[in-house]
Amino acid sequence: MVKKSKKYLIEAKKIILNSNMILSKNPDMILPNLWPGYFKKSFKSYVISLDGKKFLDMTCLVGQNTLGYGNKELSSHLKSIIDDGNMTSLNCPEEVELSKFLLKIHKWANVVKYTRSGGEANALAVRIARCFNDKDNIAICGYHGWHDWYLAANISNKENLKSHLFNNIQTKGVPKKLQDTIFQFDYGNIESLKKIYKEKNIGIVKMEVCRNNLPNIKFLKQVRKFTKEKNIVLIFDECTTGFRHNFGGIHLITGVNPDIAIFGKAIGNGHAINAIIGKKKFMNAAKNSFISSTFWSERIGFAAAVKTLKIMKSVKHWKTLIKNGNYLRKNIKEIFVKNEIDLVINEFPTIISLSLKKHNDLFRSFLTKEMLKKNILATNLIYVNIFHNKANSDKYLKNLDNILKKFKKLKKKNYSWIGKNFYISRVKD
Repeated sequence: MVKKSKKYLIEAKKIILNSNMILSKNPDMILPNLWPGYFKKSFKSYVISLDGKKFLDMTCLVGQNTLGYGNKELSSHLKSIIDDGNMTSLNCPEEVELSKFLLKIHKWANVVKYTRSGGEANALAVRIARCFNDKDNIAICGYHGWHDWYLAANISNKENLKSHLFNNIQTKGVPKKLQDTIFQFDYGNIESLKKIYKEKNIGIVKMEVCRNNLPNIKFLKQVRKFTKEKNIVLIFDECTTGFRHNFGGIHLITGVNPDIAIFGKAIGNGHAINAIIGKKKFMNAAKNSFISSTFWSERIGFAAAVKTLKIMKSVKHWKTLIKNGNYLRKNIKEIFVKNEIDLVINEFPTIISLSLKKHNDLFRSFLTKEMLKKNILATNLIYVNIFHNKANSDKYLKNLDNILKKFKKLKKKNYSWIGKNFYISRVKD
């Protein structure tokens, strides 16, 4: 009998473009034919698949549920909100409540606007910034979504976004006229940014404050100084980093404030809400630009964000995330040393990335496949949540140690490739 998840995936491939809504959750991108692609229930750090199997989720793609799945306090609140209505001819009061909350945390900002997704938020921030200085060209450093303006960086060279996303991002469907409007610079290298400015007349710098490692404060200060001198709008994209390492954008711990900042993922604990905040003179420049979308006014996202931020503040969730992350990082490193396998691990404690200098693709798929046998969802990424406590982490770590012992014994004759990055073992488990 075909399992429900397998049946759904077969059907999805026929009727849904690229099988699902987000690339990083596509089963064929993680482990073809083996990854349990669909769920029916989740709680804390556990997921029950469509086939009724319970998994400890140690990857938590793509980092939105820092308070864990199905937070009872949040869910109870949202049920009462739904009973009162989620969309009417009038606006929901939570729009104002959330705005006041975010601006109180980020005192440098004065004005807020909201979207449902991070890609939309990034595109809107670009529109606002272009309204301010009437310049089209942008220097980018980081991952900023799927929209035309960003992918245009790869029109002239398919490797331009390699260090920010992945290799060979295709630009089919992106207008060729956008070529030479987006230019990537290297994090930590202020000269690469200055060179772009000199040659390309940029009016906007858009960057992640950090990604794999903690912020480079010296570099951020250099960027801020340079953008002020040249009257360039500085945008910090904190869709991923915001409200994970501290209460607010991680830029708050650096002392470097942008002109505009973007938050997503964690602020709604899995509910669709993204925020663009900024200084009044930059945000208000877009007053006469047409910016409007029906479901930006939907109530649940706003209500979820208000309640999520209140819970975060109350339980100081970021302290738990850092504690859990540091425990995992420390022990992961020790296990790799013990097994004499060279590991590249990032410094950012609440988003842990693992890779090998050699045979990384094999390691990634082997890790995922072997963890599945133990009812653990795991990839080379861990988006830490508050329920990745010692007990759950120890379960993962014990299995990791055993998996690495097996990985060391792998010989080329023992596996065959399926697709580009995945394998199936020829050895009986």
